[in-house]
Amino acid sequence: MSTRRFGSFGLVVAGALGGVLISLGITAAAQRGDPLPLKELQQFANVFAAIKSSYVEPVTDNKLIGDAIKGMFSDLDPHSTYLDAEAFKEMEAITQGGFGGLGIEIGSEDGMPKVISPIEDTPAARAGILAGDIITHIDGKPTKGMTLSEAIKLMRGEPKTPIVLTIKRQDKEKPLVIHIVRDLIKVRSVRSKMLDNNIAYVRIAQFQERTVEDLAKQLTALSAKSAPKALVLDLRNDPGGLLDSAIGVSSAFLKPDVLVVSTKGRIPSSNREYYAKPVEYMRNYLDGGGTPAGPSVSDWAKSVPMVVLVNVGSASASEIVAGALQDHKRAKIIGNRTFGKGSVQSVLPLSEDTGIKLTTARYFTPAGRSIQVTGVDPDITVDDTAQGNLFRLPREVDLQRHLLNGNVAEEETSKPEADDDKTEPKMFEFGGADDYQLQQAINFLEGRSVKKNDPGLAVAKADKPAAQAKPGKPAEADKGKSGAGKSPATEKKTPVIPAEPKTERYRITPSGVVPLSQ
Repeated sequence: MSTRRFGSFGLVVAGALGGVLISLGITAAAQRGDPLPLKELQQFANVFAAIKSSYVEPVTDNKLIGDAIKGMFSDLDPHSTYLDAEAFKEMEAITQGGFGGLGIEIGSEDGMPKVISPIEDTPAARAGILAGDIITHIDGKPTKGMTLSEAIKLMRGEPKTPIVLTIKRQDKEKPLVIHIVRDLIKVRSVRSKMLDNNIAYVRIAQFQERTVEDLAKQLTALSAKSAPKALVLDLRNDPGGLLDSAIGVSSAFLKPDVLVVSTKGRIPSSNREYYAKPVEYMRNYLDGGGTPAGPSVSDWAKSVPMVVLVNVGSASASEIVAGALQDHKRAKIIGNRTFGKGSVQSVLPLSEDTGIKLTTARYFTPAGRSIQVTGVDPDITVDDTAQGNLFRLPREVDLQRHLLNGNVAEEETSKPEADDDKTEPKMFEFGGADDYQLQQAINFLEGRSVKKNDPGLAVAKADKPAAQAKPGKPAEADKGKSGAGKSPATEKKTPVIPAEPKTERYRITPSGVVPLSQ
């Protein structure tokens, strides 16, 4: 990506791609505001000259300058960083939705990468990789203790290059050795399907350049015959992406010209407000500029009952969309508290293939909430699975040097959710028949009871810890929204046996939503 291209790029990025991407004249503004520290710069030049001329081994100018730049970011927040040529190229590839790799979504379990889902029609899917597989070795290198970013870096590579994964699968005694050839992975940003009873399901995996266009096609296809009666928007494990795509997605479901998100920083150009696109823009985008065979998407998408599914992996751009729809009371948010990345990054080019990513502002929901550290709290908390929470991903608050939220005391946001270590939930497919949170979203949309988890299944897993409780303290299962997982001595909880005599439960199956036997 060239410097010239960045000058006209003007995109805004959020989430895993670095928060917000926009070309700003920060350097010039800084120089206009404060004179350069010439004495300190002279010291830097003296140190540079001393290392270059006298260090025991030769060091190139590029390495010295690169390491010096990295050092300047060492005490800044974790989203500010130096982008070397490799990182710069990778950021561009992800933004555009394509990269060389295997085609899997991964999380972490027991310090090793765990497959959340293989992406359909990719080398991983064709090689037989399954959701729930634990990757124990990559090309013979143990993954125990390896960070997700390190594992991802090892698995990505040039198309047509081979890689060997060693897999631990739950129903197999011996590890599986799988040979895969990397390919160009085009991440499918938006997927959708029609559920039973005319409920539309749309999943956004990442906010890319073409996300709004893909969303338009999916929504149009969903309403080809008749308008859906309700809609589920799935943003779980969506790390973010382009802010402009988040604005466009929000515009599909909100009234035109309402505030979606605002940003505030030190310099005037960081203080901005972003509004939902005008109705003419969305009609052209969603309805292809003409009259579709079915009802107008730009009409039903703004009015049908709606649920947004989120979890700990929903970050930045996902939180922008969820926060906007929540503040405008357009949708109910169901799931778990989100990641909590509420900061804005500007990407500034240093050369043709390097740059810096610098935090320049915080963003705020339409109601003026900063979700930095706190995340978006769901309207209805529902665990990842019927057995309890599955994803044990770090949140913003867990990152070293994270920005503080001035409106929330740190001790109130840094407490871990202790219920995670008391269950052994099974991996599931987002949007699949065993998707418990989706099942609860459907229950809500159809007026049925919504449960945080299945008390019977959750208690079965918690029996052993419960047996160690103090005498006279009953086992408890239905953990509350806050303080989940605390001991009975410190918090009152709902008893294992629910107060109501009978609870209706339903399951999503290929033939529809059917009641479970009591």
